[in-house]
Amino acid sequence: MSVVVVTPPEAALVDLDLTKAHLRVDHDEDDALITSYIEAACGHLNGPGGWLNRSISPQTLELRRDGFWCPLRLPYGPVTAIVSVVYVDGSGTEQTLDDAGYVLNDEALSLAYGASWPSVRGDRNGVRIRYEAGDATLHPSVRSAILLMVGDLYSNRESSVQGLTSAGIAMSTTVENLLAPFRIWS
Repeated sequence: MSVVVVTPPEAALVDLDLTKAHLRVDHDEDDALITSYIEAACGHLNGPGGWLNRSISPQTLELRRDGFWCPLRLPYGPVTAIVSVVYVDGSGTEQTLDDAGYVLNDEALSLAYGASWPSVRGDRNGVRIRYEAGDATLHPSVRSAILLMVGDLYSNRESSVQGLTSAGIAMSTTVENLLAPFRIWS
């Protein structure tokens, strides 16, 4: 099982002008640098591989599996819509499951009443469920945490220690506490 990002979030989660105000930067020379820090902080938190294990902004994801065994939990929610369910049938032909055959129930794909899952050939990733996920608006605590992370990156541009490898972007205790209610532990 794997989940890939089909369509990444369209816009930055935090506005450059707001970030510059937070940093007390009143010039344009560092705009590209600050924008890259915003992208790094958001990428560290958001979607598959993100620290929060959830989508904090709208994006299209695809769950890839070998079959239709249950449960068909859709990770990195909140899930807002199913786009398509595609599978390779027993003869090796790619098919699209009729949307009347399934329903979205609490971050999981379930069979509609009276329906059954189709037979599949068993190809690796032969079942692909494409779905929309992400919060429509960014929670103020998450926005504040991103601003603090960008501030740390901007102030401490040389944060590596010789002989050690980085396991990601360091987060202060304040940032972790702001984000803790939104993290999905899996």
